Amino acid sequence: MAIKYYKPTTPSRRNMSVPTFEELTKTKPEKSLLVSLSKKSGRNNYGRITVRHRGGGNRVKYRIIDFKRNKTDMPAKVLSIEYDPNRTAYISLVQYEDGEKRYILAPLGIKAGDTIVSGESADIRPGNCLPLKDIPVGTFIHNIELYPGRGGQIARAAGIMAQLMAKENGYALVRMPSGELRNFLPECKATIGQVSNIDHENVKIGKAGRKRHMGWRPTVRGSVMNPNDHPHGGGEGKAPIGRPGPVTPWGKPTLGYKTRKHSLPSDKFIVKRRNGK
Repeated sequence: MAIKYYKPTTPSRRNMSVPTFEELTKTKPEKSLLVSLSKKSGRNNYGRITVRHRGGGNRVKYRIIDFKRNKTDMPAKVLSIEYDPNRTAYISLVQYEDGEKRYILAPLGIKAGDTIVSGESADIRPGNCLPLKDIPVGTFIHNIELYPGRGGQIARAAGIMAQLMAKENGYALVRMPSGELRNFLPECKATIGQVSNIDHENVKIGKAGRKRHMGWRPTVRGSVMNPNDHPHGGGEGKAPIGRPGPVTPWGKPTLGYKTRKHSLPSDKFIVKRRNGK
C-alpha cells in the first residue's frame, strides 16, 4: 500500500493525496453480488433530515459482503482484490469449491490465488475464519461477531485489528481497537489478521469537490452565523462561545458530550472501557 502525493499545481492540489491502489487486481465488480442503492440524503421515512450535511455524491452499487462466513470446512480460492465504495477496506472475491462466489473483507497480505477456509479446524492464517475458542491467545483478529451466527460486526474498518487477550470464566477476552477490553462468547467467529488498506488514515482529501463526490454537503460553523441561527453566532469579530460549553444549533451539548446509554444490556461484557475507567 502506498500513497500518491500531488504537486501543488493548484491550491487544492497542495495537500491532496490518493491511494495508489496497487493491491487491486480487478476493476469491474462481480455483477451477481451487486445491489442497487437508493439515496436517502440523510432523510428518514418522514422525509425529515436526521443526518445533516448529506446528499449528492456519485452513484454507487452495494457489494454483498459475507460477514457470517458460514460456509464451513470448504476451501475457497481468492480470485481478486477489489475496491468497495461503501467502506474504507478493500474486499476480496472468493470462489468456493462448489462454484459459489462471495465477497469478504480483504485482510492485509492476502493475494489473488490464495486459499482461505472457515471452520474450527482452519489454520491460523490471514483470511481464515474460526470461533474464538479455537484461536490462540495473542492472535490479531477482525470481523468479530457480537452474537454467534449474526455475522461480524466488530473491527471491520480499514487497517483495524483487535487482539485476543485471554480465555477465562467461559468468555474470550478481546482488546478492541479503541483499547476497550470486552468479553465475547467463545462460539463467536472472528477472522484472522488485520483489515487491508492500512494507509487509508493518511490520505488527505485536498479539495471540497472530492468530499461532494462522497455524498457530503458543506458544513457551516456556528460561530460565523447570526444569533438567531445558532447559539454560537453573533458578536463583533471573532467571539468566544459565550457559554459553559459548545452546543448544537438546537442548544444540546456537543463536542465531547457523552450520549451513550448508562445501562445497556451489553455493559456486563465490558471489562475495561477505552478511557481506562
